[in-house]
Amino acid sequence: MVTITDIAKACGVSRAAVSKALNGAPDIAPKTAERIREQAKALGYLPNATARALKVGRSYNIGILFSDPTGGGISHEYFSQILESVKSEAERLGYDITFISKDIGAMSMDYYEHAKYRNCDGAVIASADYHDPAIVRLVTSEIPTVTLDYTFDSCTSILSDNVRGMETLVRYVYENGHRKLAFIHGEMTSVTQKRLASFKKTCASLGITVPQEYIRPAVFHDPRSSGLATRALLELADRPTCIFYPDDLSFLGGMSELERHGISIPKDMSVVGYDGIPLSQVLRPRLTTYRQGAEQMGREAARLLIEQIEHPDTWLPQNITVEGALLKGDTVRSID
Repeated sequence: MVTITDIAKACGVSRAAVSKALNGAPDIAPKTAERIREQAKALGYLPNATARALKVGRSYNIGILFSDPTGGGISHEYFSQILESVKSEAERLGYDITFISKDIGAMSMDYYEHAKYRNCDGAVIASADYHDPAIVRLVTSEIPTVTLDYTFDSCTSILSDNVRGMETLVRYVYENGHRKLAFIHGEMTSVTQKRLASFKKTCASLGITVPQEYIRPAVFHDPRSSGLATRALLELADRPTCIFYPDDLSFLGGMSELERHGISIPKDMSVVGYDGIPLSQVLRPRLTTYRQGAEQMGREAARLLIEQIEHPDTWLPQNITVEGALLKGDTVRSID
């Protein structure tokens, strides 16, 4: 096993110089540091993570908490983009990631205990029930934490612009002549509350009256529940001309239900999704949707968490809103 001493001998420098070069210390000449790092690589040197953690008081390990009650898990394109971006940015900054959850094998533990067990320097909560006492315990603990799409006073939050995103979609549909707008929403989370409020507020500002029966509950990322909600809308005597879906994946259930009733998109019914996952743009017709900045959300979550870990004395909690973009697609028909 190659050691720092071996590298020092090969380079003709002190162990301290090698340590500084490998840890990016500023008080060593750049050319010397580069020569030492090249020699370390040539010798096959691998740093000892345990020794490094003991020396600097950090494990360089970030916990990722992802809980999805629908069972879609990280296979869902929107969340996979976020998590991949968290991983890439964390690795770029020298950190590994570990998924944390409740219970490990036969051991019963909550999220905070698992994060401590894995010696995580911090945690990113990508998806969870933020009212869960176990989540609240983690967020309010000494472990630096960043949340996605939910705000706590004690930690940094990365937020997708759900209010502007929904307003953009409503105005686009309105500009295409639609006045009968139905909204199938997900579970009543903070995300749903913002989108639903924005939907109603924008409709009101445009002079659109939305009947209560046009608002239908479903479950995020669950095509079956959105399919059932679509069926209920189609059974109305006065049908909407455009249906808003809680996310692009849920739209698939609506698409199947519309096809079952012989309804063509967008000739007989216009539809819009939300998220802007790649799948939405390979469907035919291409889904009109609002693309969230998933990659940027992941990068910002990792970057700001590591900033808090490494500079705790100057850290202040922030709420960062990441803008998205309208993808017009082909599923909204222009009507007179």
